[in-house]
Amino acid sequence: MPEFSTLRITPDAANPRIARLLLNRPERLNAINDATPREIRAAVEWAEGEDEVHVIVVEGAGKGFCGGYDLQRSAEGMEGEHPCQQESDPWDPMEDYAFMKRNTEDFMSLWRCRKPTIAKVHGAAVAGGSDIALCCDLLVMADDARIGYMPTRVWGCPTPAMWAFRLGPARAKQMMFTGDVIDGRTAAAWGLANVAVPLDQLEAATMQLANRIAGVPHGHLAMHKLVVNQVMLTAGLEQTQMMATVFDGITRHNPEGMWFRRQAQAEGFKSAVQWRDSGRPIPEGDEARALAKALQHKRKDPRHDELSPQLDRPRSGQLARHLRALRPDRTRAR
Repeated sequence: MPEFSTLRITPDAANPRIARLLLNRPERLNAINDATPREIRAAVEWAEGEDEVHVIVVEGAGKGFCGGYDLQRSAEGMEGEHPCQQESDPWDPMEDYAFMKRNTEDFMSLWRCRKPTIAKVHGAAVAGGSDIALCCDLLVMADDARIGYMPTRVWGCPTPAMWAFRLGPARAKQMMFTGDVIDGRTAAAWGLANVAVPLDQLEAATMQLANRIAGVPHGHLAMHKLVVNQVMLTAGLEQTQMMATVFDGITRHNPEGMWFRRQAQAEGFKSAVQWRDSGRPIPEGDEARALAKALQHKRKDPRHDELSPQLDRPRSGQLARHLRALRPDRTRAR
């Protein structure tokens, strides 16, 4: 049996035709680190090589399915250079693209795999966690589970681009424009989830579906999956993913993305996320540039006097208020 640092995969104890892939970082809400995408691909490849396995169930340990990329430490830190959070100016979009495209291809191993994959979602499947869930063929959710991609408001574009293909253009645009999260009941009503049930029935509902599929011969499952996948490919899935992955990098390095990064570094990741998700206007353009610069000074030296002259220049009301909040308290400093 293969061993991994972020997940585990084993045959189901009651039916070895079903493989159980468990995202297993419960202390971090199964957040995605650099190893997770590679290990998902390796686990899928193991299941592909097991003749007895007919279907793969993907689930999360602990309180939820997956809370997305493990961004708190990386967003708050400035040490070192990461392809997806470059400090160099100008940044290199192809370094970012290469890193994120590899992640996307690793997640898409769930979709390309000739064996059906089922995402069993409780708690949260949000941001990058929704990428994993939507790369699976089928989605079974608890009624109160949550799915969505909040970083579409700032600092993200879902690289697998599955929302339009799973929801249709109108609902996908609603989710992308708002960054809203929907529950399992809504996901089922919209056709995103195949089934939504109370949490205490989630295991039974998922395994009922998995057992039903597991009785079908390998070859038939593979053919049917290829036919449906070909429809999505013909509709432009691969080209859409390429565009989405390029745009994802831009969202993290444009003025708005740099403001979000600096807000997380200076005030903490929770502060940046609270602003993002509150519905407050996201600083943009020159305003975002000025705020990012001010926040960078604050992080380097909370008493930096260079902030003070910025308050004297005419700016929008939001920017002026935010800069005043960053301005050093000289009375306390003395």
